[in-house]
Amino acid sequence: MSQDFQQSLRRRRLLQGLGAISMAGLPLLSRAQTPPTAQVNTTKLAVTDTEVVVGQLHSSTGTMAISETGSIQAEQLAIDQINAMGGVLGRKIRVIKEDGASDWPTFAEKAKKLLISDHVATVFGCWTSASRKAVLPIFEKENGLLYYPTFYEGLEQSKNVIYTGQEATQQILYSLDWAKKEKNASKVFLVGSDYIWPRTSMKIARKHIETFQKGKVVGEEYYPLSNTNFNSLINKIKVAKPDLIFAAVVGGSNVAFYKQLKAAGITGDKQFLVTLSVTEDEMLGIGGENFAGFYSSMKYFQSLDNPNNKKFVEAFKAKYGPKSVIGDVTQAGYLGPWLWKAAVEKAGSFDVAKVTAASPGIELNTAPEGYVKIDANHHLWSKSRIAQGQPDGTFKVVSESPELIKPDPFPKGYQ
Repeated sequence: MSQDFQQSLRRRRLLQGLGAISMAGLPLLSRAQTPPTAQVNTTKLAVTDTEVVVGQLHSSTGTMAISETGSIQAEQLAIDQINAMGGVLGRKIRVIKEDGASDWPTFAEKAKKLLISDHVATVFGCWTSASRKAVLPIFEKENGLLYYPTFYEGLEQSKNVIYTGQEATQQILYSLDWAKKEKNASKVFLVGSDYIWPRTSMKIARKHIETFQKGKVVGEEYYPLSNTNFNSLINKIKVAKPDLIFAAVVGGSNVAFYKQLKAAGITGDKQFLVTLSVTEDEMLGIGGENFAGFYSSMKYFQSLDNPNNKKFVEAFKAKYGPKSVIGDVTQAGYLGPWLWKAAVEKAGSFDVAKVTAASPGIELNTAPEGYVKIDANHHLWSKSRIAQGQPDGTFKVVSESPELIKPDPFPKGYQ
């Protein structure tokens, strides 16, 4: 038996094995049980007797590609695993991939294509809140269904979106409370990229710091996407001398930000910093040596030690190479196809209205992050975690919420 054949066989077993585990407890349909297309597709979606077409809408080019590539890969892995098990309602999934190119009008244009021209049954996509806001009116007008994988600012709820990342109360408030408790951080400097997610997140953070923690915001700065010069910011931080830098810099700008911090002597052993936007994906560009000692607030890290995650990491690396990494949004992207499959099979239909109606209460006992479930508000119950960056580019989890945190996209006192 050749080495190539052995490797192929091993990968196939990994995909099939993980797929079977991930769908434990959900019904599998034989060919004889496959319902007729007229029964499961009453709204003219791209569904045939053997195939269902879905869309992927992410940035594979531009400044956000560093963050979104992992989501593209994880969603494809989940789809491959589902197809290896026989698909959804007896139909194999075919993917139409579109590139939002880190440009919000392009996201809107591609969303129209997927929903109006391609008639896809669902879309897995977007990363930034700006891209989500650009496509949301289209999904609501055309009654499409979007699985959105990114942690975000909350203050939104749509019947046409399933939010598989964290909202503000699960990420921002948890991390600020941890910083106050562990480091007594009361003087905070806020910094972010200049678009809706960082600005709204920092508005929420400021409210929490000043009103609920009785602390002080000593600086607040925003920089354009793709910005690579943070020297003026660094000078302002040095003057302000904050207890905590609370950061939401995104995409490729992270590389310049953390390298310039280190060059200026602002390192993890001297300055307390918590970011909402550095995962293992961004670490590839930043370099562990430039982030070591700083902290990230996420619900998932590749280093999580549980059987579900070990199987997921093994399957991901088998497909994309041993040096590939998995970040928070990558894992949340992986959940999308599984949650959609579960909702479709619960509804017995691909029709969007029926799938969304069936979604609340859907559970995944074997998500890599641990047990999750969809709330009636279309967000996930999940745990929150804080991890410290290591010199080798990995993360060490130092705090975890004791229980799942109920999603609350419209928290009182923060609107």
